[in-house]
Amino acid sequence: MMASKATRFRCLFSPPFPAVRPSLHTTRSFATAVSEPTEPTAPLTSTTRRSPTTFHDRLNAGPSLQDFTSPPLPEDEAPSIRTAMVGPAGKQKEITRLPSWLQTPIPNNANYKSIKRDLRGLNLHTVCEEARCPNISDCWGGSNKSAATATIMLMGDTCTRGCRFCSVKTSKAPPPLDPHEPEHTAEALKRWGLGYVVLTSVDRDDLADGGANHFAETIIKIKSKAPGMLVEALTGDYAGDLPMVAKVATSGLDVYAHNVETVEELTPTVRDRRAKFRQSLSVLKHAKEAKPGLITKTSIMLGLGETEQQLWETLRELRNVDVDVVTFGQYMRPTKRHMPVHTYVTPATFEIWRQRALDMGFLYCASGPLVRSSYKAGEAFIENVIKKRARMSQSALADAEMAGSIDGTINA
Repeated sequence: MMASKATRFRCLFSPPFPAVRPSLHTTRSFATAVSEPTEPTAPLTSTTRRSPTTFHDRLNAGPSLQDFTSPPLPEDEAPSIRTAMVGPAGKQKEITRLPSWLQTPIPNNANYKSIKRDLRGLNLHTVCEEARCPNISDCWGGSNKSAATATIMLMGDTCTRGCRFCSVKTSKAPPPLDPHEPEHTAEALKRWGLGYVVLTSVDRDDLADGGANHFAETIIKIKSKAPGMLVEALTGDYAGDLPMVAKVATSGLDVYAHNVETVEELTPTVRDRRAKFRQSLSVLKHAKEAKPGLITKTSIMLGLGETEQQLWETLRELRNVDVDVVTFGQYMRPTKRHMPVHTYVTPATFEIWRQRALDMGFLYCASGPLVRSSYKAGEAFIENVIKKRARMSQSALADAEMAGSIDGTINA
């Protein structure tokens, strides 16, 4: 101990070592002999001979790995990626244009404006506007209101979650629910005279029931004012509260929809941390158990970086919980603050996945770059399926009554 203290004291307070003067006759040994410096060599030109590199030349000129793994498409099928220069002169930058199959017209016709006025007059919100849906010109721009499709968004326009693909406003403490919203929604839909309506909502984790009672009350009001109207409810996961799922499923709706959004592996990076893939599967499963025969539906976005194997596994998981309808659509980045698009999937690939889903036993699959969970063509198909089932049930009931009356006559 004393030695260490003395050494430390000597190191701290001893005079500095004298500076080492460089020797005027320094010598340095080399492993190989060094020749005198020569003039720099002129760069090789086309006339300068070089040593042959036969193997490298053949390798560079030969086919690449991509030629073996993905043969090139014919020119008429290969998608063309277009670019453009934007910005003021001298500060322009190159951007990638949307593929032609993702471009839609700007909505500006009379029917679109009429529907928008009705919604604002009743203080109602639609996911078509809040989520910047590219199909709004198609769904709202029909020849008349009865042919239009609008997805009503309940419980305000502010969500408590922040998914990285969604442009809906977020807040930890959204405004309180409007107690008159169920009545206003039912009245607006009755005026339109729609045959099929989709209701959705923001997530409200700030509420004890997640807004399930408000959702169920709206469906009950709609059915009381327009009994023939078919109602699809696109709900959240209610934080895994299955009794709340059952409450909405048994409120009188015809289709229960809940979106898994993406494959399980990408869920943590795409959705809010409170949204889990397995939790979504349990919601879809419990909705079917709460009301047997209820059509269940989900939606998956492509272009987020998912692999083919992951998509296969996702479809198998959905069939295991008896999901009836699945839709595939292209993820489109709402703003620069949201996660970027990984891949623009071609229409041919969407058609392949549509056929695969049908082969796996799904009742219906809408698949295309502009397909969304609330998709007009899909709703028309589901409407026909529900009406067909209703006719079959009435026919079976009539046959049973007739058979009972015949048995009674014979026994008499």
